[in-house]
Amino acid sequence: QVQLVESGGGLVQAGGSLRLSCTASGIIFSIYVMGWYRQAPGKQRELVATITSSGTTNYADSVKGQFTISRDNDKNMVYLQMNSLKPEDTAVYLCNAKNRYNLYTYWGQGTQVAVSS
Repeated sequence: QVQLVESGGGLVQAGGSLRLSCTASGIIFSIYVMGWYRQAPGKQRELVATITSSGTTNYADSVKGQFTISRDNDKNMVYLQMNSLKPEDTAVYLCNAKNRYNLYTYWGQGTQVAVSS
């Protein structure tokens, strides 16, 4: 059974930092591109960042220089370090795993991030 479990969300003041974690189980972690997406109330889900098993990263323009994605292939974990948080970063953040061969995708349940001004 595949599971993606996020943690690390919470309420933070503008300018603060949070580190999200996602633990994956039930998949061969090394063949999955891992990513973080977010969905704010009333808005569509949007890509935040992705990382391949070799460490190649991709970021949404809105978070470049502010967020950093990383992964630990030995622990089956992916992280999102979020700095200089702004109220517009408020959203549910979801962990995503995409099989690089067949593109099958799994989602976590999400973790809420709220940034107060």
